[in-house]
Amino acid sequence: MTTPAQQFESTLQKHTGTVVFGADALIHDICLALIACGHVLLQGVPGLGKTLLAKTLARQLGGGFNRIQCTADLMPSDMTGVNVFNSAENAFTFMQGPLFSDVVLVDEINRTGPKTQSALLQAMEEYRISIDRETHTLPDDFFVIATQNPHEFEGTYPLPESQLDRFMLQLHMHYPNADHEQQILRAYDTPGNTHTRDIEVTPLPEGLLAQAREQATAVTVSDAIYRYVSDIASASRVHNQVNLGLSSRGALALMRTARVEAALRGGDFVSPDDIKAVAMPVMAHRLILSADAMLEGIQQAGLVEEILNQVDVPRD
Repeated sequence: MTTPAQQFESTLQKHTGTVVFGADALIHDICLALIACGHVLLQGVPGLGKTLLAKTLARQLGGGFNRIQCTADLMPSDMTGVNVFNSAENAFTFMQGPLFSDVVLVDEINRTGPKTQSALLQAMEEYRISIDRETHTLPDDFFVIATQNPHEFEGTYPLPESQLDRFMLQLHMHYPNADHEQQILRAYDTPGNTHTRDIEVTPLPEGLLAQAREQATAVTVSDAIYRYVSDIASASRVHNQVNLGLSSRGALALMRTARVEAALRGGDFVSPDDIKAVAMPVMAHRLILSADAMLEGIQQAGLVEEILNQVDVPRD
C-alpha cells in the first residue's frame, strides 16, 4: 500500500522527470526538505537547470514562484519589500518583495553581501519578515532554494555560519550523464524552446503534502535514536579538525529529515540507517573546518563519514 509520503515523492518524480532529466536522487532529497519544512542550498555550475527545477516545483505545489538574482548592490529591501507613501490615502503602503511567494529561487546567493543575506534569516526560520516595526507573514509553504557556483570565488561573499545553518540540506546538481543529456537536447533544442516558456505541469493532489507531513510526524523515534543523534552532534563538536560542529538546529534537521526518510521508505520507525542516509546533506555544510584541516585539503564530506564511523550505532 502506497503511503502519502511515497505518493508525494512518486508524483513529484513523475511530473518533474518529464521536464528535468536525470535528477531522481536530487528530487528525493528535495522531497525530504519539503515534507520536513526546510530549505535547500543547491550547488552547481550554471546551465544545469536549477531555475527550471525550481519553477517546475512551484507549479506542482500550486503556489507562486519568484526568482531573486543576487548581485553585489542588492539591498535587503529588494528582497523583503518596502513601505511606499501613498499620497491619495496620505499613508504608507507596504509593497511586497519577491520573498512573498511559495517557492523562491535565490540565485547565486553568495554574490550578494552579508547585509542582504541576513534579510533571509528571519524569513527562513520564522516565515515572517519585520519591516519598520511591523511583522508580515509569509506563505505557509514558503520554500527557499538558494544556489551558488562552487567553482567561482571572485566577487563572492562566503555565507556566514548563521546563514548556512538555516539551510536544512545542501544538495549538489551535477552534470547529466550522456543518456540524460541527449534527452535534454531532444526536448529543448528548437529555437525559443527554453524554460522561459510555459510548461504544462500537473499540480499535486490537494492536501497531499499536508498528509505526508502528518505521516512523518507519526513515525516512532526510540530513545536510542535520540541518543544516537545527540552523540553524532557531540562528536562533531569535539573533533580536532572541526572548529564549529553541528548546532542544535542541525541536530533537529538530522532528526526531522530522518523521520521523512523513514516515511518515504514506508517505515513506522526511524532506524540508524535512516540517520546515515540523510547525514551527508544535513551535516556537511554545517561543519566549519579548522585552519589546519583546510590547509591539508580535508573535505567536510570525509569528516561526516569519519564522525559517523566513530559513533556507536544503537542495536536495540
